[in-house]
Amino acid sequence: MHGNLKTHGNEIEGIVVSDKAPKTVIIEHAYATFLTKYERSLRKTSRIAAYNPECVKAKTGDTVIIAGSRRLSKTKSFVVTKITKKA
Repeated sequence: MHGNLKTHGNEIEGIVVSDKAPKTVIIEHAYATFLTKYERSLRKTSRIAAYNPECVKAKTGDTVIIAGSRRLSKTKSFVVTKITKKA
């Protein structure tokens, strides 16, 4: 866990797509949903902006776990807690 930043809610695993912005990474999270009308499953992806602490330093291609936190900016309300697999 990073410093005094409290986390809450569920943890999401995803792949870092971009680390261009300072202290921010973009995570792509793949998930499946079910359409009852057509009785089929869909694969979807969502892109989540997350705070990238100095002690973690996730790079593009890393598989990371993010957790919800308080609102840090207009788009960031998640923080990278750990790297599960390096690129």
